[in-house]
Amino acid sequence: MDSGECSNSNPSSSSPPAAGVWARLVPADSAYPEVAVAEDDAVVCSLVTPAAGGEELAWCEIRRGGDASSATIRNLSSDAIIVDGRVIQQEVVDIKPGSEIVPGPEKDGHLAYTFDITAVKDHNENNVKIVLDIENAKCSICLNLWHDVVTVAPCFHNFCNGCFSEWLRRSSSNSRDKSQSAACPQCRTAVQSVGRNHFLHNIEEAILKAFSSLQRSDEEIALLESYASVKSNIVLGKQKNQSRKRPLPQPSDESNDAELPCPQCGTEFSGFRCSPGAAHLQCNGCGGMMPARPSTSIQQKCLGCDGTFCGAYWYSQGLSSRHRGLICNPETFRMISQHHISRLPDTLHGGNPFEKDITERCIQQSGKTLQAVISEWIAKFDNKELDRSRLQLNNVDAITSRTHLCNHCYNKFIDFLLYWFRVSTPRNLLPPDAASRDSCWYGFMCRTQHHRPDHAKKLNHVCRPTRSNP
Repeated sequence: MDSGECSNSNPSSSSPPAAGVWARLVPADSAYPEVAVAEDDAVVCSLVTPAAGGEELAWCEIRRGGDASSATIRNLSSDAIIVDGRVIQQEVVDIKPGSEIVPGPEKDGHLAYTFDITAVKDHNENNVKIVLDIENAKCSICLNLWHDVVTVAPCFHNFCNGCFSEWLRRSSSNSRDKSQSAACPQCRTAVQSVGRNHFLHNIEEAILKAFSSLQRSDEEIALLESYASVKSNIVLGKQKNQSRKRPLPQPSDESNDAELPCPQCGTEFSGFRCSPGAAHLQCNGCGGMMPARPSTSIQQKCLGCDGTFCGAYWYSQGLSSRHRGLICNPETFRMISQHHISRLPDTLHGGNPFEKDITERCIQQSGKTLQAVISEWIAKFDNKELDRSRLQLNNVDAITSRTHLCNHCYNKFIDFLLYWFRVSTPRNLLPPDAASRDSCWYGFMCRTQHHRPDHAKKLNHVCRPTRSNP
């Protein structure tokens, strides 16, 4: 195997592991040392063959994945390697704890390693370890990890203090009824109260220690903290025993400090400035305002739901939240071809976890990444090879890979593509436990699958209904 030689490696060394070690490769033969994988050095340098006096070589690169229990591996050698029984050339593939990795094109004559993610050792036995998907620790307004997290009631969704405070301020300024509660940015439930969540704040800090790449810049943090107004529990909505006194009018000199409707009102960006009385659109994502510019090629509305989103517009104008106020991340609204997917949506196949697991195993068995499978079926979609009647979006005939979709509509689009992926997979290529199942008469429209796990597991529901809905 032609790999890079490690100049500072010593297989017999008992020196402590490097700082930031988060994973390890455990050799099948205990006579050989384990290999530590560190945050600051993703290149794996270890013995490749068990031959006496063998050199340690740099043969692969391992990096963290999208959550705490996944990772990716890239072959750095000129030969192939084997990952979970698959021969890998130069591509990047997903691995997880328990994955078997052989640093060569065949097992004979090479060491075999088992991948493991190292648990953080806590010397305080009273502490409780919590496994949390990082995607569930992100604010749905800015799509970043929480900062000074607050929780709203009664829906108990969590947001950055600064993000929610700005959302609350804008909702109040845009509402005619000032006594009406603001809606939750995530589920639109009327918010009755909001308060800082100290328990989740500790989790937020623990995640940042483990994933330093999620740390925001000092400018972003300063901006968020300038918006933050939730200092203790706040009850929202109409208050009892309000004073009957007429509120005093605001001094006229404060009117000059009122924030303008959008960043381009009063300031020119990319050669454009809002004219007096110009029409504006309110973003469904962050609640902010942007000028209505239907004559430009910049997309401002999602074709799948006809909702308004500002991410693509402000990105085209060269603005981000760190430059000017609270605006949507461009990742919230992009062309289908620009979206990247690394994990299956929880809503896949109507939220049936058994069907989702089968689809995930089918993709793994195909030897392709999830993104590669999606790209392949997007091409079929563009070529009009798929019946679009099951696509639960607006304007289905006008949608192409260059259509802008919000994240919610994109997940529906992925569900549609993977439905066709599944129904097009021959029975002999399905996992054995899935191939032996009969199809439910009601197919994907079956309601029983959502409240009876035994029924959801026993019958195939990724199929068309052959009877009317129960």
